[in-house]
Parts: sequence; C-alpha cells; structure tokens
Amino acid sequence: MKGATDVTYLLKFSPWQQALLATLFTWGVTALGATFVFGFKTIRDSALAIMYGFAAGVMIAASFWSLLDPAIELARELDKVPWLVVSSGFILGGLLLYLADKAIPLLQINQQAKHQPSRKVKQTILLVFSITLHNIPEGLAVGVAFGAIQAASGTQHLNMLLAAVTVAIGIGLQNFPEGAAVAIPLRQNGMSRTKAFFYGQASGMVEPVAGILGALLVTYVNQILPYALAFAAGAMIYVACKELIPEAHARTKAESHWAILGIMAGFTLMMVLDVALG
Repeated sequence: MKGATDVTYLLKFSPWQQALLATLFTWGVTALGATFVFGFKTIRDSALAIMYGFAAGVMIAASFWSLLDPAIELARELDKVPWLVVSSGFILGGLLLYLADKAIPLLQINQQAKHQPSRKVKQTILLVFSITLHNIPEGLAVGVAFGAIQAASGTQHLNMLLAAVTVAIGIGLQNFPEGAAVAIPLRQNGMSRTKAFFYGQASGMVEPVAGILGALLVTYVNQILPYALAFAAGAMIYVACKELIPEAHARTKAESHWAILGIMAGFTLMMVLDVALG
C-alpha cells in the first residue's frame, strides 16, 4: 500500500484545492504534449496510435472502477435506486459532450489553410475553442471525483482519494496526445513553434476552473454526488469512444493492432491500479 500512502498528503487540502492541483496537472500534461512541436514537426503514426489507444483504455477502466462503482455504492447508501441513478447520470455526461460536439464541431487544419491566411486564423480559433469547450466536462469530471472525497468516511476516504487521483491521471493521459495533435498540425501549416505550442496548451486552461466548480458543487450538494460521479463516467466514455479510439485507428489504418495494443495496455494498467490500491 505504499502507493496509496504516497498520495495521502492530498487529504490536507480542501476538495476544491485538491481539484485545483489535479487539474493543474491535467493542464500541464496538455502543455507537455504541445512541447513536441519544438522537437518534431511530425510524430510517427504508430506512436500516436499507441498514445491515443492507451489514453482510451485508461479512461474506460477508470470510468467503471473509479466512478461508476463508487456511484452505485453511494446511491445505495443514500437509499436511491442505484441503476436509475448511474444510468441517468451516465447518459447526461455523454449527452453534454454530444451537444458540445454539435455546437462547435472539431475542425482539422488542412494544407490549403496556409494559402488562405484569414481562413487559417478562423480555423485555428475554432479548433482551440472547440477543444476548450470539450475540456470543460473533463475538468468537471476531475473536480467531481475529488469533491466526492468529502462525503466518504473511514477506509472509503482513502479509496475515494485513490479513485480521484486515477481519474486525474486518466484525463491527463488523454490530454497528452491532444496537446501534440493540436500543436503539430499548426506547425505543419506554417505557424511558428512558439505560437503552435501556445495554442496546443491553451485548450487545457479551462480545466482548473471547471475542476474547482465541480468539486464545490458536489461538496455542498451531497445528494447529487452519485449522479455527478456517473456523469463524469459518461463524459469520459464519450471522449474515449468518440475521439480517442477512432483517432487511434485512423492513425494506423491497416495496422490497427497498434491502437488495440494501446487500448489493452491502458485498460490493464488502470484496472490493476484500481483493484490493487482500492
């Protein structure tokens, strides 16, 4: 249990402070991915496929063991109908991401953009804004997970902390290839490395704000906690299925085994960590 005791220092902070630290981490991982623009103008498709697949596997595993399973237990403790609570929260989380995708579709910067400066600027702004909007529920997911710690007691306190850290790690892992996937295409289309890095990491800026709001919400409205945990799981599954898995397969096309290996590795790692430490 040494891995568990390593994170107990976080219990010294209030839930919103824990959420802030966690989402600063997820933002930092986005920025770390964007730094690839300084060393590379392109990344091997097989490497990106593994990264996207790994992030998807982590998020799928964390959605159940770190979010849905605790949500079911909390629903029982609050004398609610567990299946109704988790299914409604889960669907709402996915629905919010779906509406975000419909409101501002993610745009790809294509080669024609560098010959059309005004169009290039517009696409860049929309690209960053759409990913930023997409990251709001992800920040909420982290905040909700840390806010849930407040309602736990006894041994559950540590278990919920470990679950929240797992969620933050999962979101952070999927942010890493996202930062690179934004910055590198911008560099390929003629933007300077510094500007490409700025836009690449900018999408993660909103996560600390959303994380604090999520933590405060569930801290003061305890009855919505199981719904909120299920909501976070729905948001994570949507991201994994809508963006990460298709992107992982698209990167390798015929050689889809790289994507599958990444998904299996990410899922296995998070499953082992959640079961062993939880």
